[in-house]
Amino acid sequence: MERVNYLRYVAYALLAIGLINLRYQSGESNLATRTLIIVGTGAIIFSLTFFEPGKKFISSKVGKTITWIIAITAMLFAILN
Repeated sequence: MERVNYLRYVAYALLAIGLINLRYQSGESNLATRTLIIVGTGAIIFSLTFFEPGKKFISSKVGKTITWIIAITAMLFAILN
């Protein structure tokens, strides 16, 4: 399996957690902003895995490190939120 696919799965997970967050925390303040951060990060990473410039960025060492740091940060934000 390509390494890009791992990030695609992380993006799916961020999208799912963001939508679950939207459902189960209804009535909380700033819910839309928090959900947009989680889902938006997942959508951006997901789109990077499909387009050639994004694949090139993710395939580079710096791009891979930056993308994983952002993905892990968004995942921790979603879980701890």
